[in-house]
Amino acid sequence: MGDMVNSSIEFHPKPQQQREAPHVGGFGCTLAELRSLMELRGAEALQKIQEAYGDVSGLCRRLKTSPTEGLADNANDLEKRRQIYGQNFIPPKQPKTFLQLVWEALQDVTLIILEVAAIVSLGLSFYVPPGEESEACGNVSGGAEDEGEAEAGWIEGAAILLSVICVVLVTAFNDWSKEKQFRGLQSRIEQEQKFTVIRNGQLLQVPVAALVVGDIAQVKYGDLLPADGVLIQGNDLKIDESSLTGESDHVRKSADKDPMLLSGTHVMEGSGRMVITAVGVNSQTGIIFTLLGAGGEEEEKKDKKGKQQDGAMDNSQTRAKKQDGAVAMEMQPLKSAEGGEMEEREKKKANVPKKEKSVLQGKLTKLAVQIGKAGLVMSAITVIILVLYFVIETFVVDGRVWLAECTPVYVQYFVKFFIIGVTVLVVAVPEGLPLAVTISLAYSVKKMMKDNNLVRHLDACETMGNATAICSDKTGTLTTNRMTVVQSYLGDTHYKEIPAPSALTPKILDLLVHAISINSAYTTKILPPEKEGALPRQVGNKTECALLGFILDLKRDFQPVREQIPEDKLYKVYTFNSVRKSMSTVIRMPDGGFRLFSKGASEILLKKCTNILNSNGELRGFRPRDRDDMVKKIIEPMACDGLRTICIAYRDFSAIQEPDWDNENEVVGDLTCIAVVGIEDPVRPEVPEAIRKCQRAGITVRMVTGDNINTARAIAAKCGIIQPGEDFLCLEGKEFNRRIRNEKGEIEQERLDKVWPKLRVLARSSPTDKHTLVKGIIDSTTGEQRQVVAVTGDGTNDGPALKKADVGFAMGIAGTDVAKEASDIILTDDNFTSIVKAVMWGRNVYDSISKFLQFQLTVNVVAVIVAFTGACITQDSPLKAVQMLWVNLIMDTFASLALATEPPTESLLLRKPYGRDKPLISRTMMKNILGHAVYQLTIIFTLLFVGELFFDIDSGRNAPLHSPPSEHYTIIFNTFVMMQLFNEINARKIHGERNVFDGIFSNPIFCSIVLGTFGIQIVIVQFGGKPFSCSPLSAEQWLWCLFVGVGELVWGQVIATIPTSQLKCLKEAGHGPGKDEMTDEELAEGEEEIDHAERELRRGQILWFRGLNRIQTQMEVVSTFKRSGSFQGAVRRRSSVLSQLHDVTNLSTPTHVTLSAAKPTSAAGNPGGESIP
Repeated sequence: MGDMVNSSIEFHPKPQQQREAPHVGGFGCTLAELRSLMELRGAEALQKIQEAYGDVSGLCRRLKTSPTEGLADNANDLEKRRQIYGQNFIPPKQPKTFLQLVWEALQDVTLIILEVAAIVSLGLSFYVPPGEESEACGNVSGGAEDEGEAEAGWIEGAAILLSVICVVLVTAFNDWSKEKQFRGLQSRIEQEQKFTVIRNGQLLQVPVAALVVGDIAQVKYGDLLPADGVLIQGNDLKIDESSLTGESDHVRKSADKDPMLLSGTHVMEGSGRMVITAVGVNSQTGIIFTLLGAGGEEEEKKDKKGKQQDGAMDNSQTRAKKQDGAVAMEMQPLKSAEGGEMEEREKKKANVPKKEKSVLQGKLTKLAVQIGKAGLVMSAITVIILVLYFVIETFVVDGRVWLAECTPVYVQYFVKFFIIGVTVLVVAVPEGLPLAVTISLAYSVKKMMKDNNLVRHLDACETMGNATAICSDKTGTLTTNRMTVVQSYLGDTHYKEIPAPSALTPKILDLLVHAISINSAYTTKILPPEKEGALPRQVGNKTECALLGFILDLKRDFQPVREQIPEDKLYKVYTFNSVRKSMSTVIRMPDGGFRLFSKGASEILLKKCTNILNSNGELRGFRPRDRDDMVKKIIEPMACDGLRTICIAYRDFSAIQEPDWDNENEVVGDLTCIAVVGIEDPVRPEVPEAIRKCQRAGITVRMVTGDNINTARAIAAKCGIIQPGEDFLCLEGKEFNRRIRNEKGEIEQERLDKVWPKLRVLARSSPTDKHTLVKGIIDSTTGEQRQVVAVTGDGTNDGPALKKADVGFAMGIAGTDVAKEASDIILTDDNFTSIVKAVMWGRNVYDSISKFLQFQLTVNVVAVIVAFTGACITQDSPLKAVQMLWVNLIMDTFASLALATEPPTESLLLRKPYGRDKPLISRTMMKNILGHAVYQLTIIFTLLFVGELFFDIDSGRNAPLHSPPSEHYTIIFNTFVMMQLFNEINARKIHGERNVFDGIFSNPIFCSIVLGTFGIQIVIVQFGGKPFSCSPLSAEQWLWCLFVGVGELVWGQVIATIPTSQLKCLKEAGHGPGKDEMTDEELAEGEEEIDHAERELRRGQILWFRGLNRIQTQMEVVSTFKRSGSFQGAVRRRSSVLSQLHDVTNLSTPTHVTLSAAKPTSAAGNPGGESIP
């Protein structure tokens, strides 16, 4: 991290130097000029460019770059540009230091209580009451005859403090490594983002951070612009600037009307070239980030640095700087008051409306609230009973009087009782739980990287385990996305393979070559293979690559045609989008007329054709009857072979009258069909097996595609999505809409519920259809369980559906930036099989947490009951405070590591998904927990009350204050730990399997933790002495402890034999909030209740509060913001909660951040469908 921080100081060019030598480095524009230029829009900007530079090419000359050739790829030049204009990098916030994390861990309420108790106990242990009166205080200090023992009274207090320090360090270390991992993930995602620029006349993909001012960048549909720039040439370019302006309407950009392109905005349509004018902290997004304080520290450093370097700094500049700083500083107090960086993060994340609480978080929150309350009650009762017992025995039974000099002695007793009470509480609360969840998720995310899943939102990986439905794209996900033309219809002939060039009339061939070469993005090319014998490389849009490949197969070349008519000579381009489903380009002919080339989905384009070329290349009429004929004889047979059919057509306009180019329907009509081609996109070989696995795992796979229904059906059959003899539906978008809408055209859930259960293929679907389907399935309440839906998408138009889905998968290779931005997981290899891996990991996370819960709750139940009953019967807990802390914190932490890192197995895919409403603790787990608790309690109470007779040792019961540790209690402690260790092995299986050792060696972490804990336990017992209240045990006693421990494994087999179905009395626990029956208002109230419960706990001062919140908000704080209307209000409403959450915020940063001022989103993210303020 360090080097990044240091280099970040240099990002800011020193403005004052530029003032003195206005054109630093020989460039004709200063940073300040460019920065002010980028703040203008529309006509103002054009006017400024004309006044200052003449035109855009004048600006390019000043920046020493060529609009067509780009920069000379010269390292010195690029470095100089970075020095002067800054790097394209916005420095991230400084991560929290280890000490800050330690300080945060210390804020834990329970730990504070323990610290106070320990310090009081320490202080009192040094107080020795005057000798002669000590008799009067009763047998209170009875054990203190031995001088050495009396002096050792301080050890317990010190030991508690020491164990608190241990806990704090472990917690802080975990948070630190979590943050480090997340930052690593962040930087990996940033490195993977590349952008196309022209350097030396060559198209290059460079990492976004390597862009410099003066670069000529290619922008195309679906890009997220990485820097500010001025458009040189554009085709039908439309930009979504809502992330900066909050306006959701798309803005049309053109070189002669509004050429300003801003970083952080999305290209929704069209393509073009721009010259980059501002990068990093000087771009529009960078400026906003700086104001938000993301670059705050750098601002200050730069300020200081600037002042030292040049005292005579221009006044206005200082003033501007100061104002800038003032804004940043004004934000600061506001932020800390409202709960830290949360607010700023929320601002960045505002337009990523994430879902409600993830399923697991909802269940854990509820469970943890219940356990916490129970623990609080138990600890309170323990303290009250101890105090009353002591008071009654000392002052009523023995009839003593409270003497002033005895006060410290009595207080010492009360402190001891208080410590026991706190210890019960510490043990009752499963603070290992948030840790287990975090470790399990973080571990899975790390491993999922290897399985080509780049997880952007941690909870997505756990939700994936519950998925019941996957709506997948066809192209690129189920198919290889390497397209080739295999059939064609040219000059009245249907060719089943590539025709020989000699078989075609020169006129047709010539028209075809021109139509394909010119009417496709010039960025799309076919390059020679990298290795001998490999396939040629396809660059750009894959459908266009197939068509260009067709030209090459016809022994022609597209490059000369493109050189003859370069991109800037194209007269007008109607780019492809999901509504048009076609693309058209107009060129000017030598005679002054115009020619339009068009290509698109065959059934759509053929409707616009009135002529067709016959075998001699002459026109003949093409009537609707001929079209129906063609659809039946040519297009449907192609589609049934799983081919995608594309029609290529053209039209000539005379020179006399230029048409109105904005009237698109008029222009793209009356066409002449040149050819219809059938493009094959083969199914990925591994997909049918992956889909079979999904179906076996109880997940329905649906295919949603823009393709023709016959093509879609053929591919679905090849993949195994539809099987002969099944009852399924394949619908087109139009038919789907007809079935789900009422007369008024509104979507009705009942109608949708009739359609979706059988729907397997949705063809010719628009992005809205996809969103409607996903929303319909998620909101449906028909089945026995609510559906959890995963969606894959790669296009800009898939954004809404990806956001609405429980888990959105974006394609890493073919996906646009917009899709990646809306997704939860990025598939780095675009392969459907990776989704199956994600399901496996997701289920594994769920099981890991259940395993840990099963283990943890057994420890908790036993420890609480032992401490409670022990305290009530013998006035002293058999397990001392320090021992409890060891058992609880160290074993919790280690056990969560051991159980949360179990690798997934294929067998996870053999069961049905759990769904949203299955409880966390199943009947089988409840049986295991109670069964093992019974065994452990029986053993411990036997040892407590008759253990001294069995081992023939002194009894440890009723020992006075500060008495030396007894062997009796040491045996109890040791046996308890041994039983936990062996029960940890039992906890590896939660579905009642017999073989608990199955696959144990495939998890080295588990083995080393169990052995490590055992080793430390030996050290504690043999050498722990007074601090751990242990006295060394003999070999025989050790063997007995081990024997009882191994008994756990045998007992586990006994429990497994009892059929769960017989135990009707067992209740399940940890149900998810039953959302099925809830209305939206109730849902909001439910949220409030949980918040309220948290506040109660806050008052009850309980420890895992922070941990629980850590789970709860790991990713979904946004949902609260979403519901409450505005950030400010929401932050205030939950500021009490948020102040605890610094450590979580790191996890909730999105990967590449978009900014908005509370922008109005569509109903993508909210169940009610109303617009969100």
